[in-house]
Amino acid sequence: MMKFKKRTAAALAVSALMLALLGCQKHEGPAESAGKEVDKAVQKTGEQIEKTGDKIQDAANGEKK
Repeated sequence: MMKFKKRTAAALAVSALMLALLGCQKHEGPAESAGKEVDKAVQKTGEQIEKTGDKIQDAANGEKK
């Protein structure tokens, strides 16, 4: 009987902890979503600029890719 009580208490404690953690999850708003999209766009643009710069350097050095 004592093991049953300990297991039940442990299960209740874990359940309460899980509910508390689920309640604390941060939901992002529209501004944060838009900011993430802007960050992605800037990252992609930077990568393209870097590739273009490499091609220009290669062309200036007489190399072909």
